Amino acid sequence: MSLITSLIRRKFLINSKTSLLRHLSSSSSSSSSSGDNGVGSSIEKILVANRGEIACRVMRTAKRLGVRTVAVYSDADRDALHVRSADEAVRIGPAPARSSYLSASAIVEAAIKTGAQAVHPGYGFLSESAEFAQICENEGMKFIGPPASAIRDMGDKSASKRIMGTAGVPLVPGYHGSNQDADFLKMEAEKIGFPVLIKPTHGGGGKGMRIVEKPSEFMDSLLSAQREAAASFGVNTVLLEKYITQPRHVEVQVFGDKHGNVIHLYERDCSLQRRHQKIIEEAPAPNVTEEFRAHIGRAAVSAAKAVGYYNAGTVEFIVDTNSDEFYFMEMNTRLQVEHPVTEMVVGQDLVEWQIRVANGEPLPLTQDQVSLNGHAFEARIYAENVPKGFLPATGHLHYYKPVNTSPTVRVETGVEQGDEVSMHYDPMIAKLVVWGQNRNSALIKLNKCLSDFQIAGVPTNISFLQDLASHKAFEKGQVETHFIEQFKDDLFTLSKDAALNAFNAAKLGAILAASCLSHLDLSSIPRGDGLIDLWYSNPPFRMHHFAKNMIAFEWDKDFDGNFNGTLKINLTYRSDGSYFVEMEEGDLPGLQVKVLQSGKNNFRVDFDGLQTDVTLAHYSKDNCKHIHIWNGKNHHHFKQTEIIRETNESGAHNGPSLNSLNDSNDNVNNKGIVLAPMAGLVVKILVENGAEIKEGEPVLVLEAMKMEHVVKAPKSGLVEGLKVKTGQQVFDSTILFNIKENNRS
Repeated sequence: MSLITSLIRRKFLINSKTSLLRHLSSSSSSSSSSGDNGVGSSIEKILVANRGEIACRVMRTAKRLGVRTVAVYSDADRDALHVRSADEAVRIGPAPARSSYLSASAIVEAAIKTGAQAVHPGYGFLSESAEFAQICENEGMKFIGPPASAIRDMGDKSASKRIMGTAGVPLVPGYHGSNQDADFLKMEAEKIGFPVLIKPTHGGGGKGMRIVEKPSEFMDSLLSAQREAAASFGVNTVLLEKYITQPRHVEVQVFGDKHGNVIHLYERDCSLQRRHQKIIEEAPAPNVTEEFRAHIGRAAVSAAKAVGYYNAGTVEFIVDTNSDEFYFMEMNTRLQVEHPVTEMVVGQDLVEWQIRVANGEPLPLTQDQVSLNGHAFEARIYAENVPKGFLPATGHLHYYKPVNTSPTVRVETGVEQGDEVSMHYDPMIAKLVVWGQNRNSALIKLNKCLSDFQIAGVPTNISFLQDLASHKAFEKGQVETHFIEQFKDDLFTLSKDAALNAFNAAKLGAILAASCLSHLDLSSIPRGDGLIDLWYSNPPFRMHHFAKNMIAFEWDKDFDGNFNGTLKINLTYRSDGSYFVEMEEGDLPGLQVKVLQSGKNNFRVDFDGLQTDVTLAHYSKDNCKHIHIWNGKNHHHFKQTEIIRETNESGAHNGPSLNSLNDSNDNVNNKGIVLAPMAGLVVKILVENGAEIKEGEPVLVLEAMKMEHVVKAPKSGLVEGLKVKTGQQVFDSTILFNIKENNRS
């Protein structure tokens, strides 16, 4: 019996307390004014059984329609944006998703308690749980999604393959049966032929997927996939498929109503992925013919009709770029993360459609009435460490300024400045969605908006998204799911000239940052004492010489290079309020800089006759001052290691000398000490203290945000200091173990 079933049976032996809650809530609902909200009288209040940006997204449409909303939250989300956005909010459990957002009983009880007539599941969590959908209906609440039978049929990927085959939808060769014996599965994989893809039968988002290149890797990959699937979806069964080596991921948005109507809203291309998760999506798919578009749309509608589908759904296909043949992959029986790109090109609000269909209304358009207009992109902005293999990151959003929105630019987010990116949930911060008259104009807008999207406090993938969006192959629409791997040299390795340009840009960024910080320092000094006012006026008064500062920054660069990370800037205050700024080392000429503050974090800077807008954010963290500066397409992150307040006329410092920098993580690794690459949970330890190990062999497995990461030995030797245990929580840079040189004879 599944985890959800046991939870529901335990919780829903409905007692007198729950009956009383229902009586009170129904009394409250009947006494409230019904009004004409445009979606019928039956839904006046919706509980959104989710968190983050999708909860905020659903609430926005519900409020526009005059429908009240209820949020649910875990202890980690008590002050989250989706909680503040709702009319009411109910605590459903502690931070771990299994005890809160995956607790069907707690969510349904919250709906009963607040008198919600409908539940919107969002995406992820319980959105594709047939049992949850059925319980909602049994308790007299509308489930804003498809029928439980369709979720059940399509949620089991093995069963869905059989149904699609019967319906005539093309299938990828594979094993979709119920036998989960490991040896049997390995035998089936050998029949299919390597490489094979291991995929969980339930859930989505790339979690639990493993590509297996050869038989010797199969068992470890299978066990890892099953663990990750169980952690994410509560079910560890898998299926096997032939792995297509040059695929595109093309999916079709379908929509049905309770009157038997099913249409498609055209296709999306979601081929740009890392760790099997989409990061840039677009609609419509580039470089496809109208014949292909019509064919794949009809196949998607056939798939939906085969299971009596209604409400929003997405039929995913894998397209072989060598033959342009497409094959059914799976159907997501929910609203997709990337649904906004479809909304932008068809001019419809899909959440509104969902609510209307749940109310029993027919679809507002027929297939012939659905028009395709322009092109749209969505970029998913994550808190993650790209140089470390896209490992998820956690932390405090010290500065958060998304781009300005408009009818052609949307930002879907569930956070605000000052919020935390928690280790318990997906690390997505926001979705940036743009529209243009054609693909090229939309792509230009995407690049501009990525440059203007400002986040400080956690590492993000914004710079990487810029590199993807500006890549020549992507500009031409030459996309496939291995795009990042195929162009890894372009995306992750800088040429000598490019690295030098990046270093020069960082030096200019350091000069601009030092100038803006000096301006802020002078502006923040309290006035009142005449002598102090004179000494720290703007410009500061000095006898027979100009006041000077030397500021040192450590550049937090995101690429490997032979550049010294420490940048020393000498700054001289001029009598006209400007600064003469020069680097202590290097051949960059000194610059005359004038700073005008135009907002709390915004400056207009004039250097050598060029005026430019600059944004500066700074905060303290880990006994270090962090400075972020945005200028045009450039974003630089510096750490202030020491500020030497003033030098005298001869250049001698009136303060302490610059401290040497601490050892970097790379230096620590050279000593054999292995640090946790991210905050997470130790789910498996593969060796014991004293074990002899070779470089690259796995030592333990961490799990964070439902994704597994294998920690390997950085060199050969003996494992020592392995004190962590299975089930233990570790933090970023926690010492996990040490590899000592093997001196055994």
